[in-house]
Amino acid sequence: MEVDPPFLATTTDAPNLVGGTCMACSRRSFPWAATCPWCGASGMDEVLLPRSGTLWAWTAVTAAPPGYEGAVPFGFGVVQLDDDGLRVITRLTEADPAALEFGQPMDLVVVGVAGGEGAGQTWAFTPRERS
Repeated sequence: MEVDPPFLATTTDAPNLVGGTCMACSRRSFPWAATCPWCGASGMDEVLLPRSGTLWAWTAVTAAPPGYEGAVPFGFGVVQLDDDGLRVITRLTEADPAALEFGQPMDLVVVGVAGGEGAGQTWAFTPRERS
């Protein structure tokens, strides 16, 4: 099953989220839409969003949503992307809230989705390995 419009581009060296840049106000948004959510103008350009950001908010999902057949708990949160501070609501690879902290560097990864006919891949953000 393909999603239209696509949320994730995997044709580059690494995955990118597909967002939009408004031709009228120049603000970026995710996901891409034909109309700008900030100013209401039509005429959005598709843009590949940064692969990194910082953790802004997080929690653990401990009860499976309807139709979800994957493992629980799983992490869920908000990552503020590098460049202009666009915040993306996203799945997190870390399910333990105590293992995460505000401002922690995060990187975009592709993860599998289990179960049913909709099994496939989606995106998540994972804590950046410390050097």
